[in-house]
Amino acid sequence: MVPSALPPELAATPQMLGAVAAVAALLVLSAAGIIFARRPSGRAVVYGGSLGVTLLAGLSAATAFGGPAGALVLPLGLPWSGAHLRLDSLSAVFLLLVNLGAAAASLYGLGYGRHDPAPGRVLPFFPAFIAGMSLVPLADDAYSFLLAWEFMSLASWALVVSHDAEPGNVRAGLVYLVMAAFGTLALMLAFGLLAEHGTGGFTFDALRAGGPGGWAGAVVLTLALVGAGSKAGLVPLHVWLPLAHPAAPSHVSALMSGVMTKVAVYGFIRIVFDLAGPPAWWWGIPVLAAGGTAAVVGVLQALLQGDTKRVLAFSTIENIGLVFVGLGLALAFRGNGFAAAASLAFTAALFHALNHAAMKSLLFFGAGAVLTATGTRQMDRLGGLIHRMPATAALMLVGCAAISALPPLNGFASEWLIFQAILLSPELPAWGLKLLVPAVGALMALAAALAAACFVRLYGIVFLGRPRSDAAAGAREVDGFSRAAMVALALACGFAGLFPGFVIDALQPAVGAVMGERMPPQGSVAWLSIIPVAESRSSYNGLLVCVFIAVSALAAAAAIHRFATRAVRRAPPWDCGFPDADPVTQYSAGSFAQPIRRVFARSLFAARERVEMPPPGSLAPARLTLSARDPAWTFLYLPLAAAVDAVAGRANALQFLTIRQYLALVFGALVLLLLVLALWS
Repeated sequence: MVPSALPPELAATPQMLGAVAAVAALLVLSAAGIIFARRPSGRAVVYGGSLGVTLLAGLSAATAFGGPAGALVLPLGLPWSGAHLRLDSLSAVFLLLVNLGAAAASLYGLGYGRHDPAPGRVLPFFPAFIAGMSLVPLADDAYSFLLAWEFMSLASWALVVSHDAEPGNVRAGLVYLVMAAFGTLALMLAFGLLAEHGTGGFTFDALRAGGPGGWAGAVVLTLALVGAGSKAGLVPLHVWLPLAHPAAPSHVSALMSGVMTKVAVYGFIRIVFDLAGPPAWWWGIPVLAAGGTAAVVGVLQALLQGDTKRVLAFSTIENIGLVFVGLGLALAFRGNGFAAAASLAFTAALFHALNHAAMKSLLFFGAGAVLTATGTRQMDRLGGLIHRMPATAALMLVGCAAISALPPLNGFASEWLIFQAILLSPELPAWGLKLLVPAVGALMALAAALAAACFVRLYGIVFLGRPRSDAAAGAREVDGFSRAAMVALALACGFAGLFPGFVIDALQPAVGAVMGERMPPQGSVAWLSIIPVAESRSSYNGLLVCVFIAVSALAAAAAIHRFATRAVRRAPPWDCGFPDADPVTQYSAGSFAQPIRRVFARSLFAARERVEMPPPGSLAPARLTLSARDPAWTFLYLPLAAAVDAVAGRANALQFLTIRQYLALVFGALVLLLLVLALWS
């Protein structure tokens, strides 16, 4: 039976009740979406209601930072157990991330939803998706966690296939569903192993009591890395991201890329850092390796893409890799007894997770605005949009600069913090970590440089130059709701970059609860600097960097106007003897990335180029055709699919057995199961 009362320290706090009420309201809005989907007021009801609910839920989560944990047991779920929910400092961080990202997506949807060709397939599942993502951080038992995880996966799958008439969307949904089911299976096995080494219960308190070590701990770490990594997009479990993100509506893509992947990060943290007990010294090695690999592979793949949303999807893989680098460092330092360094690395991981949610949502909103205005996602059919969509161009520039880790925006602050943790690695006693961590740092540096090239390419091809198509030439600025959502996220990127100390201090209750150690207070440091270790080692001040950039720009402009002539002289650019060249002769997305592609992608992705030259005397431009493979598809999933198909073909004969053969087969399976149980016990 469900307990009627909880100890005072586990009472249902107002923040806890507010979070549960928000989930219930979102489920009601989901039902309302079915009713109002085909009415003109349906968009306002669903998106407007979701905006109000998520803003209130985000405020409730923010007030839970550092406060007492709230718990609640609902008479749902498993018999005699109920659904255990809990809101502590760690879950409050991710609940705030979910609701703020969902609020921005809801505001964006009020305008973007006007252009949705299938509102009846989007409106019912949009609030349900948010409800599923909110339930995952609240779950306090394995059953509720997995139920919320699957609910989140199914709701997002329905949104991915909402535009099923477009080519490739159904396949994208199928791949996503298979990967989601595989990840859930891995998490289920992880919880089962934790329960076996605990008290036998499935509440998180019962799972914490076990603390499996040795081989069992290694298996739990592997299963959590696979289960959460498949949802977050770690290589080689990333194959669904570049398929699903472009298929979904743009505000849903922002939620999946900016928010849902962070819910997966939360799942990994909850299992590995909380439920699995103290880590072994080597636990950080596979996490660091996975994070460093994902960072480089993701950004290199992004450089090969010509679809704006696929570029952003692969960029998500890179940034998730950076988050896992921070988590791997935290495990390595914690396992070796360096509590202060572990808290720094863990803070950096949480900070970058928050920053990426804002940056990537802003970029997906911008890509959605471009899609609305032009009807295409292909970069080589765009261009010149800075003159036709100036507000979107300015806001996208903020997002591109932030995700390229350029100061003084937020992407630089969190990546700089990860590098500060890397610089503490020489103190680690294990030689494996002494060698691996600098190598991962080099991969991070390479990924940062390639990310800058990637987003210079994206912004330059889409917004600069001349229009490459009539659709780009006729583009117009998008609606006010979409621009307001982008402005809010751009301001968030600016605030977290200029005043990172306040964000870092806000994360410390969660860091202290998980790591047992907090970073020194940063918000009270003079001149709003951040000093993660010691002032003698390093410090950073985003506000001073911003002032320096502004003063330098103004001084340069003043010097130019003071010493140079004010006369305006205009002349046509050098045209190589071809006046009024066609816009198609501009640099394309493929030609911009060609040098990097030839250095890195030829060996890693087997990139091949085929150039079709025009006949002598023709003024037609040359044509470049690019082919590249994803090693994960080539060497892992295609052979696996072929093996499954072969086994299924042979197993097809089982449906033609006689009744005696069926009984013999069942008897043999029962005997085998009993033998396995006997050996296991």
